[in-house]
Amino acid sequence: MFFTSTRSVQSVTSAAAITRGIAADGGLFVPCEFPQMTFEKLMALADMDYISRAKEVLKLYLTDYTDDELDYCVRGAYTNTFDNNDPAPLYAVNDNTQMLELWHGPTCAFKDMALQLLPFLLVKAANKTAPGRTIVILVATSGDTGKAALAGFADVPNTRIVVFFPENGVSDMQKLQMITQTGCNVSVCGIEGNFDDAQSGVKKIFTDDAIRSELDKKNMEFSSANSINFGRLVPQIVYYVSAACDLLKNGALKPGEKFNVAVPTGNFGDILAAYYAKQMGVPIDKLICASNRNKVLADFLATGVYDRNREFYTTSSPSMDILISSNLERMIFHAAGNDAGLTARLMKELAEKGRYELPKEVLAKLQSEFFGGYCDEKGTEETISELFKQYNYLADTHTAVGANVLDQYRKATGDNTLAVVASTASPYKFAASVLPALTGEAIPEDGFAQLEMLSRLSNTPIPAPLANLKGCEVLHKNCIEKENMAEFVLDFLK
Repeated sequence: MFFTSTRSVQSVTSAAAITRGIAADGGLFVPCEFPQMTFEKLMALADMDYISRAKEVLKLYLTDYTDDELDYCVRGAYTNTFDNNDPAPLYAVNDNTQMLELWHGPTCAFKDMALQLLPFLLVKAANKTAPGRTIVILVATSGDTGKAALAGFADVPNTRIVVFFPENGVSDMQKLQMITQTGCNVSVCGIEGNFDDAQSGVKKIFTDDAIRSELDKKNMEFSSANSINFGRLVPQIVYYVSAACDLLKNGALKPGEKFNVAVPTGNFGDILAAYYAKQMGVPIDKLICASNRNKVLADFLATGVYDRNREFYTTSSPSMDILISSNLERMIFHAAGNDAGLTARLMKELAEKGRYELPKEVLAKLQSEFFGGYCDEKGTEETISELFKQYNYLADTHTAVGANVLDQYRKATGDNTLAVVASTASPYKFAASVLPALTGEAIPEDGFAQLEMLSRLSNTPIPAPLANLKGCEVLHKNCIEKENMAEFVLDFLK
């Protein structure tokens, strides 16, 4: 299996794609073809555990890794790191809706599914492509990726990691998770700006020839733990394959039937992984793309015009507070028939003008695959309340956005096909926003008091990774202007 850039024709191995993170032309690495998975193969996987399923999926893409290397990576990532050693369980809310719970890992968010595995994949890849060099991981986060990356890479030999987050754009619990992170190779810094500023700053550093030359003198090179790195994307494909296996195994999905997938998304990576699974032969039908009040994706799927020149809103689902959806570039490349020239032109327009418009035939392709909708703050709160009162299911704000837009899709189309909603974070990470949907009581200001209150009202346990934050020392106190990100990175690497 070889990989190319979304902006120019290339041919690199999976190890090279994972080590580099982003192509030198600024494009993202994508597979040159989609490996196929037959129904018989899915049925065989249905009798396996998650670790075995992951190895079978990964080896289709990561063909320059040996079976022993993949076994080492997958077992290291998923053994005794997730609740009940079950990383991605399904929870049936009702007869035609199931939650794919992706938050049972060490940081209580779906990013753990990939970022527990990526350090293993990256170290193996670097040994193949850049032996002896130190890999410098740069991360921009809207909340969850940062902590998951920090937890995955902390004290990993021959790596350094720098995480930037919007100082006032993450939840209190997300921030506390990051700024208390230990590790001799980690650095965390807030920026005055939003996630898009952080993400643009990281991309600018990646493509700065002078900075890369400076790193080269130190025998270092950049890589990414954001979903622009294919090593982040491929583990996400696994859990959609695994969900199909579980649906077949428990009888919710019959042979010949398909299911829909609803994903709350800001950067488009999680729903792109579902699209990849579909292209492989997983029986997924409609892909329902759920946005919050920052509805740039919903508008794009409706009109074909991507326009980030709009007001930015800070919402109760901060991991989706994004106006520049990086992984959408991969989807445009595929929808345009792997047209790197068109993709490069559109991304140039986005960088220079903040907008672009798809050709009509490319938009038609996207609309045949995706339904786009959005949910505002009132709808988010109402959906959390409804899920809890009707089904005794406690959802976080992001999951509620996904469930709400799924309901919109069903009302608009009459399609009541079995659907899987990607449940992306523990409700305890966003207790301050979840509590008002459950009670009229006064909400305490202290974050840990909020956790205790949510536990009492819902009769569910506080996740240990969050409870254990109480009393942890704040180790990272920096907050800088977005223009100073490169300087911060270079200072850290001295």
